[in-house]
Amino acid sequence: MNGSVWSDEQVARAALARLLEPSDNVGLALVAAAGPVEALRIATGGTNCGPQVHRAFLEVLDASGHRVRTDVLTHAIGRWQTRVGALAPLRDLETVRRFGGTLLIPESDWWPAALADLQLGEPLCLWVRGENPVAIPSQQRVVAVVGSRDSTSYGTAVTAEIAAGLVARGLTVVSGGAYGIDAQAHRGALVTAREDHPLPTLGVLACGVDRYYPAGNEGLLREVAQRGLLISEVPPGSSPSRYRFLQRNRLIAALSSVTVVVEARWRSGALSTAHHAALLGRAVGAVPGSVQSPNSAGCHRLLRDGSAICVTDAAEVAELAGPFALETEKKHAELPSLHDGLVVEDLLLLDALPVRASSTVDKLATVAGLSVPGVLAGLGRLETDGLAQRADDGGWRKRHR
Repeated sequence: MNGSVWSDEQVARAALARLLEPSDNVGLALVAAAGPVEALRIATGGTNCGPQVHRAFLEVLDASGHRVRTDVLTHAIGRWQTRVGALAPLRDLETVRRFGGTLLIPESDWWPAALADLQLGEPLCLWVRGENPVAIPSQQRVVAVVGSRDSTSYGTAVTAEIAAGLVARGLTVVSGGAYGIDAQAHRGALVTAREDHPLPTLGVLACGVDRYYPAGNEGLLREVAQRGLLISEVPPGSSPSRYRFLQRNRLIAALSSVTVVVEARWRSGALSTAHHAALLGRAVGAVPGSVQSPNSAGCHRLLRDGSAICVTDAAEVAELAGPFALETEKKHAELPSLHDGLVVEDLLLLDALPVRASSTVDKLATVAGLSVPGVLAGLGRLETDGLAQRADDGGWRKRHR
């Protein structure tokens, strides 16, 4: 063994995660053929690839539809050498542990079985950060809610309602932590979470879990880490890149029973998540919008092509999620809520209000993800209901009950 709490397989996969980019088919085929420990030795030049392993390696690629030259592994090993000197898997593992996280690998009991549907594209490992050490729910209990970064007020309102309704039904909302629809999906899930729901939301990152990206969502991502989980297939310290964002989308799709696109432009990255979901045989839903809105053009494209089903609320999404959601819907609907009758926008605003110090309207708009007029209107409603009060300095805070 390696002399630490980490298994040999965890250490090897941690090193391979830094050596290989996501979905490096040559590297993944080598791991499938030789196992992670031996694959690391071969990939770093520590040992030669024997004929039996090389034959198995080529068979894995061939079975996955990749016809390659027999010397492809030799070229790949040369390509990987530039990163060998930077490998420090124990340092990476200790870094994630300092943040309260861990490393999940396919050999572990908590590995999400749904990722096996990616076949050769199954990630080497998942770096997980969260203060709530629970297993990632099964695919039937997870719904992806994704969309444009430049969302409209319509898109953010619909997203909040769908995410809140899904969590109220006992489902977990997964998204990518980006601006716009992603952020609102996480907010809607967090504001509706109940004590009997241990994991309201998952954030799948395109960078290491030791950093909050984008920086403008740091507060939100911190809350996701506190009450949900942040996960990534790239090690701590990794920077986001366009390629990693696109590869991240396949994980969001694979972890979910349904992928819902709320708003998306004609060539939005959210459509790649829907595409991955469809290829995996997952259900895809799209929210219709105005025919004059470019932010809904991608959703209408999915609906017109027949690759998505029209959905307008959480109940319709839950229906796509299958038997689990339908069985739990009634149970969760019967549970009393602390603030029954509030619309989702007011729930988001109430959650953003501080308890002791006051907050300005502009700051509340940023934290809640609402427009300034929406915040002003919501504050009026919350004040009438005895849930918010104006402070002496002109700011707002929760009213003490």
